[in-house]
Amino acid sequence: MIRILDPGLLTTVQDGGRYGYQRFGVPVCGAMDAQALAMANLLVGNKPDEGALEITALGPTIRFETENIFALAGADFSPTRNGVPLKTGHAWLAHPGDILECGAAKGGFRGYIAFSGGLNVPFLMESKSTCLSARFGGFHGRALQKNDLIEFSAPQYWLKGLSRREILPTYDLSAPVRVVLGPQADAFSGEGIETFFSAGYRVGHSSDRMGCRLEGPEICLKQGVSPNILSDGIAMGSIQVPNGQPIVMMADRQTTGGYVKLGCVITADLPLMAQRRPGDTVRFQQVTVEEAQRLLADSRRKLCNLQDDLEHNGNW
Repeated sequence: MIRILDPGLLTTVQDGGRYGYQRFGVPVCGAMDAQALAMANLLVGNKPDEGALEITALGPTIRFETENIFALAGADFSPTRNGVPLKTGHAWLAHPGDILECGAAKGGFRGYIAFSGGLNVPFLMESKSTCLSARFGGFHGRALQKNDLIEFSAPQYWLKGLSRREILPTYDLSAPVRVVLGPQADAFSGEGIETFFSAGYRVGHSSDRMGCRLEGPEICLKQGVSPNILSDGIAMGSIQVPNGQPIVMMADRQTTGGYVKLGCVITADLPLMAQRRPGDTVRFQQVTVEEAQRLLADSRRKLCNLQDDLEHNGNW
């Protein structure tokens, strides 16, 4: 069991997402950075999509009421246990009374704290994820608050070579974010598409878990074309352009939308969007569907190899 002494800026319970219910208007939610969530979970012996704490910008202070193993991944929040610095990307043992304190994010914007066995919160529509907009899932459908108590599901108190193995996702936030065009790319002028891929866009301060609102040069539609369409489905990473400014739809996105979509951020690069903070600049690069599929396959293969290494070779 953990007690929240200070919730930080925004701390929620998130897992791999709530899939299969978008046709009923239920958002997917889940981790903004699925790669970091998976790595934190693997470090404590969980399945990659188990529920964990997603922390944003400024991390929480947590007291362990019972013993368990925990790990952090994603951005570096300069964590300490009882005032002693800890490395992100390692598994650590906490005793009752131990205090985990996380500071401000460095080298990114979001991080994940996973606990061995997972968190004991309701499994609602096949997910533990918090849906902030509809106020359900996770811990009472909301961000964590001071004095919240959350129990562990099935804690494990020992892992071989507990703190020796380091797993860290890498974020090159200077690299362009890759995009596949479609499905309404033909609504935009050639000049508009060229502007999108050549200009830099700033992450707006109104960005949140629903979408990354970008600010920069206007992306022009073809003459006489309206930005409004018959609503269709919204995938994570979809780039809507309702008023000449792009919005990259993220984990808490709505299930359908009625604005033209220039393209979609490839799945392998979604962590690069999740880790950008307001004020950061992002540039985009066009790739083919085949290239996006190859990059996703490479990413999943590395994660599977890592999981096999940890589970079967005892390389903890």
